[in-house]
Amino acid sequence: MQKQTVKSGIIGAGFSAGFHYESILGVSGTLPEVVGVYTASGDDAREYAEARGIRAFETREKLFEAVDLVHVCAPAAFHEEITVAALEAGKNVICEKPMTGYCGDGSDDFNGETLSKELALEKALESIQRMLDAEKKSDGRIFYAENWVYAPSIQKEREVIEKTGAQILWMHGEEAHSGSHAYTYGFWKYSAGGVMIGKGCHPLGAALYLKRVEGMARDGKPIRPKSVTARTHALTRMPTFRDEGHIRSNYHDIDDFSIMHVEFEDGCIATIIASDIILGGIHNWLEVAANNHRTLCNINPNTAMQTYNPVDENFKDIYVVEKTGTKQGWSFPSPDEDWFTGYPQEMEAFYRASVTGEPVESDSNLAANIISTIYSAYVSAERKGAAVDVTTF
Repeated sequence: MQKQTVKSGIIGAGFSAGFHYESILGVSGTLPEVVGVYTASGDDAREYAEARGIRAFETREKLFEAVDLVHVCAPAAFHEEITVAALEAGKNVICEKPMTGYCGDGSDDFNGETLSKELALEKALESIQRMLDAEKKSDGRIFYAENWVYAPSIQKEREVIEKTGAQILWMHGEEAHSGSHAYTYGFWKYSAGGVMIGKGCHPLGAALYLKRVEGMARDGKPIRPKSVTARTHALTRMPTFRDEGHIRSNYHDIDDFSIMHVEFEDGCIATIIASDIILGGIHNWLEVAANNHRTLCNINPNTAMQTYNPVDENFKDIYVVEKTGTKQGWSFPSPDEDWFTGYPQEMEAFYRASVTGEPVESDSNLAANIISTIYSAYVSAERKGAAVDVTTF
């Protein structure tokens, strides 16, 4: 059977736009054709386009007219606006994380630290509903780019849960490293929050996904989050922080450490840690403690390969893993970091679904519950850790 061509366009030209493009190149179930890119800054779009031999569009609308599928890789503050516009144009959308959130009132002096988190939750829930309503009215769908869901270790755990009828009692997950790439990440008005949403969304997304898998496999209905307690901290903005230059510390008004404790409808729990204060590379993992097995999903780093390098200079042209400050000594070079992290698998699934109409593992419903849980957690942190009920979709 002849493969169907899927024409796509990318909105944004930053970090996520780069790995989206590389992942598209690996899609095999359909024939992907990246038509072009659009950014609010024409110079960024032209530079991105020239490097990849694609077109830089002058307007978002012209890009929509030329494609079947839109990649939303702009900052979080623009996710709702772009996604809704693409859906109204009848296009499928791959939306980067977080799907949406609250980025303030647009004022120059907006400060996420003093923002009422109850207001943030209210506005985030309204944004979620607008996006879900737009999806229902559209011929297009939202594919939520939560790569952890498609990571091979998480998908293997899905198989274990489905085939054994396991009950997950507790999950413990973490995403951490020494600070994010983008300067704008340090401002709530661009990122819709701090480390709890920027990094915590990943292990939380995997945990909510696996509880959904468990419920569907055993009872035919998902097990959803019920309540959350949380604490957040801004450790690198403390007057007592001693900056040695290894950890990013130029955040404006966001948290750089957080912990969430999620209780599900069935009484079982998940503990999610996110931080920007960890040296030595990315630390991404999820542990599952079930009634019939235990699994540790090592996403980054993993021990598929171990190398000892006596001189840092030897590896100057060799990529090892993301966010390590040195390549000297023992390290765990990832033979295919993107594969272990789930990037090519999610892209393959989304492009295939855009043709077949089949369900995807990471959809708008999962995204909505992730955002609702995180903003409820921000309310909990504002209340010094008091439990807050989670609105689910």
